[in-house]
Amino acid sequence: MNLTEALRRKLDSIGNLSEAAIAALESLPLRISDVGRGIEVASDGHVTTDCCLLLEGYMHRQKILRDGGRQILAVHFPGDIPDLQSLHVPTMDHSLVATTACRITFIPHDALKHLAHRNPTLSDILWRDSLIDAAIFRTWIAMMGRKPAVDHLAHFFCEAFVRMAAVGLTDGNSCHLPLTQEFLADALGISTVHTNRSLQELRDAGLVRFDGRRLTIPDWARLREKADFDPTYLHLRRRRDFDPDQPLRT
Repeated sequence: MNLTEALRRKLDSIGNLSEAAIAALESLPLRISDVGRGIEVASDGHVTTDCCLLLEGYMHRQKILRDGGRQILAVHFPGDIPDLQSLHVPTMDHSLVATTACRITFIPHDALKHLAHRNPTLSDILWRDSLIDAAIFRTWIAMMGRKPAVDHLAHFFCEAFVRMAAVGLTDGNSCHLPLTQEFLADALGISTVHTNRSLQELRDAGLVRFDGRRLTIPDWARLREKADFDPTYLHLRRRRDFDPDQPLRT
């Protein structure tokens, strides 16, 4: 996926950016890089001078605790700018890591700030993207603190599917989701054994099929009910309500 396609898909899902604004973004001094799985693109405690736009692959934010434990804080898909907050708070308080092999574009902070100051519409949509990111984080905290693990996992799958559907990365009721059970455990804040049991419960109930590479949702309505999933917090311009085979609604 190239820069224009990635931006169009993402920005169209949350707002409306003009052709002129997209052309202006493409005029920035960009540096495209291929990053291997497990590589830290930005490290906890380091001062950054660029934001990165994810073009291909998957990334995540993580925090490594003093005892070596890992907490996954967010998962990112093509079109996302996972470290957009670094534009104004450049010292990282977590790490940004390539979940899979990725292709990313680095955007210098100074150049992006200058462009945003000259283009209020672009500035507004970047701000909106940051606010939506915060809404997702709040929902993750609520799920982790108050939901049983199996419901939390169901919610994780619902969110991932809807976010990917919004940028055209699903195929009917299925999508590519290359995440290990260890990764899911660190995202849910539970043990790998507990994750395995929760996943098996969803499988046995006929709510998901997942093999660590591909997620299939045989019954969206039942999975959404199990997860108590309401996509309002994603603030998408168009979203799926229940049936993944139906087109996105405005």
